Amino acid sequence: MIQQLSPTEHRPVDLGPAAPRVRFRHRYRAGTASAAGPSQRAQWADAAKGVCIVLVVLWHVVVKDYLQIDWHIGLPVPGFWGTLGEQFLPLRMPLFFTISGVFAANAAQRPWRLVARGRIAGFLYLYAIWLLIHTVVLAAAPQLPTDRATSALGLLEQLTITPSNLWYLYALALYFTIAKATRRVPRAVVLVPAAALSAIAAAGLLDTPGNRAGLYQNLVFFLAGLHLRPQIQQWAATANRRRLLLTSGGYVLALAAMAVTGAQQWFGVWPAVSVLAVIFGITAAARLARWSALSDPLARLGRITLPIYVIHMPVLALLHRLLLVPVSGLGGSAQVLIVFIYPILLTGLVIGLSLAVHRGLLAVRAGWLFALPAKRRLAAAG
Repeated sequence: MIQQLSPTEHRPVDLGPAAPRVRFRHRYRAGTASAAGPSQRAQWADAAKGVCIVLVVLWHVVVKDYLQIDWHIGLPVPGFWGTLGEQFLPLRMPLFFTISGVFAANAAQRPWRLVARGRIAGFLYLYAIWLLIHTVVLAAAPQLPTDRATSALGLLEQLTITPSNLWYLYALALYFTIAKATRRVPRAVVLVPAAALSAIAAAGLLDTPGNRAGLYQNLVFFLAGLHLRPQIQQWAATANRRRLLLTSGGYVLALAAMAVTGAQQWFGVWPAVSVLAVIFGITAAARLARWSALSDPLARLGRITLPIYVIHMPVLALLHRLLLVPVSGLGGSAQVLIVFIYPILLTGLVIGLSLAVHRGLLAVRAGWLFALPAKRRLAAAG
């Protein structure tokens, strides 16, 4: 989700080609280019982000809508979708944050005043404004099982110490602050405590109400992406079929061993499995980039993750309100026809509607919903 933007331009984060006057630039330092070239590296990273945002929406569709439907078909298909979604939990957000860290490397080197406004304040602004929107819309769909503020105190808590479903934006503001403050500290001194925090939170040794668990567990991946950027780029540039087989096999075996032993909350196990998942994800994305027919649409999606991320939950909430009773009331034979593909269809619909809403908002000059307004524009408006 992180793009390198000029500090003087008023541009939404990660809006992509759909937005007027919005441009994307992935900058790489001189000397880091490999045989694969910068454009190919950007392709694999954007394709990986595209896969991650699809997995985010799919997971929310499954747990917040699909599994809430009364399926009376006598088949364990809903359980299959739930189990499948759980297998991507160590991959989805750790990979997302790792790539965000890779793209944040240049921005973190800028002066404090630029980082404070362009990144920290920018993400906090997006978090606050969309939290208010989510709070209003989710109130119209109380059946949707998701975190929501139901009082002024609850809203204040989500704004400050216990982030909502929009915690990714909250996390980026916090992570940028930490990255900037520790930019001159040896990377081992930064990464080791972050890894320890991840292990402690994953083991349940720390109070993690709401989405604090994700906040604590993923800092290490953002910092790893930032500090290990050259190594990650080199790994992606040299990915081959053998490495893909080894990393995918290692990830599957780790998931199976964790499930069989019940080791999800053993100290250090979940972060270790997530590291394997990220290594596999980078390798798979690099190999995927070789097939433009598939990687191109995923990369395009990966360049517009922000509007999907902030809009998809309200869209899902309203669709859930419309679909829950009718789909639950279908006969068994009718449900059999849709139970296998329902999550896929609804995920595609939610993403499509989210992008349509985004285009509509830009058409009515509501771009301020996707970026902190520039100072010069605020002065002109005043």
